[in-house]
Amino acid sequence: MGRPHASGVGWKRLTPSAGPETSESDGMPAELHSADLRPVDATALAQAFASGETNPAEAMQSALERMERLNPALNAIIHPRPERALAEAAEAAARWENRRSSPRASQQGVPSPHDITFDGIPMAIKDLGCEQAGEFHHAGARFLVELGWRGSLDSHLYRLLRAAGMVSVGRTNTPEFGTTITTEPVAYGPTANPWDLTRSPGGSSGGSAAAVAAGIVPVAHGNDGGGSIRVPAAACGLVGLKPSRGRVSTAPRLGEHRGGFAVDGMLTRSVRDAARCLDIISHPAPGDPYVAPPLRPGESFADALSAPLPPLRIAMSTGGPGRATAPARHAVELAASLLAELGHRIEPDAAPDGWYSPDLADHTIVVRTVAMSAELAGWAERLGRPMTADDIEPANWWSAELGRSLPASAYVESLAELAGWRRRVMSFWKMNAAGQPSTPDTSGYDLLLTPVLADVTPPLGCLADPADGARRIAELATFVNQANVSGQPAIALPVAFDPAGLPLGVQLHAAHGGEHLLLAVAQHITDAGGLIPLGDLLPRESP
Repeated sequence: MGRPHASGVGWKRLTPSAGPETSESDGMPAELHSADLRPVDATALAQAFASGETNPAEAMQSALERMERLNPALNAIIHPRPERALAEAAEAAARWENRRSSPRASQQGVPSPHDITFDGIPMAIKDLGCEQAGEFHHAGARFLVELGWRGSLDSHLYRLLRAAGMVSVGRTNTPEFGTTITTEPVAYGPTANPWDLTRSPGGSSGGSAAAVAAGIVPVAHGNDGGGSIRVPAAACGLVGLKPSRGRVSTAPRLGEHRGGFAVDGMLTRSVRDAARCLDIISHPAPGDPYVAPPLRPGESFADALSAPLPPLRIAMSTGGPGRATAPARHAVELAASLLAELGHRIEPDAAPDGWYSPDLADHTIVVRTVAMSAELAGWAERLGRPMTADDIEPANWWSAELGRSLPASAYVESLAELAGWRRRVMSFWKMNAAGQPSTPDTSGYDLLLTPVLADVTPPLGCLADPADGARRIAELATFVNQANVSGQPAIALPVAFDPAGLPLGVQLHAAHGGEHLLLAVAQHITDAGGLIPLGDLLPRESP
């Protein structure tokens, strides 16, 4: 079960200018002694592998040591796999040694950005989806914990990550079936936010976000069916890219899943990592029900990191009076100001027709509750027994019961209504098939800028409250569901701090297939110093 929440431990954030704490005994950073690897993004670590400065075996040893020290307070990684991780990292280290000793490597010298490979990069996998053969897979559910359930196959996504050489340290905590925006399952207990252990890390990919923000791994898998990549990214000061529907395959286990709302992706410390991770995982499988618009031949998402940008037309919305709090509005205004300084045209108080319609929530509830009912029915069939209220947390049991009570015609009607809403909002954007910016006219927008959350990151327990949690979630998550229903890509970027010094994120939306544009703009924001410094989070005793 989950590790106890360590309320007596606090955290501080060190910016690069602050420098690392040192040990009085040896002058080394107090946090890392053996490998002395400070948390960096995956791209920097891959460059260090290429130069021979370090290797995947040393990096994995450092990740595991950091996990051992920090995870008891965070409860981020619930299924560690240290022995397998070390063995796979040693294999990656041998591959890097072969690369560096080859005649071609000595002729080429330092690898170009296009030659960067993530072979041997430590990562973590969310314990929801991304199935791994023989590994625990509990989806935050008590009945799967009690059964000691393990995956029976490698998902297409995990095979892609392993084909790239990436190595998992373990699987991360998630709320039961990923159905909420905080990570506090009964099965494993709450995950804490590395910026403040009393706060939520967001959800449902909160375990992955906490592991990346704490520097245990530079990147981690997540998925987003209602903000579940973007919300934890905003709460933990990370970059969180929700890809377009169909960009990342759910094969072979899943096809049409939760109305097509959910998509897998990665939580990262940098935009450049987000681009390179998307290049790794965006390969369709035969029979996928959705396929995102392809890039041009020979193009990669990493190309967006150096792509020139014309002035863009960017809509900005905080939803009108009362929808977002002052800190959330301030973060959007800060991002809008920087984008304007970079030469883009910002149009405030603009959003697609029906973007905040209550009908959207009503119809998504129908789809989500029917999907929960179907999911539990599937588990009943696999286990050979009916599911009961004793197996499932109350909110999900209520959802399944509601879904079970609805006629099939209600589900079909809601799908049709959501399709009509999707076509209506798509006319807001002007984008060509390759996901490039529009021609300079006034017939559509290139991007939409909004908050991720409507308020600051809440305390643990606030959103899990049985009496009032559902209302608080609905108010807080008012800006995230739209991209899941429309299937558009959206990227969360940490641009500000709230009054308590915790991260605040904003998100940019592009038309379907527009990840290249999102990444290009996000990299321009990074280059202009627009992202808050993640730095290093080191434990200290609370005063």
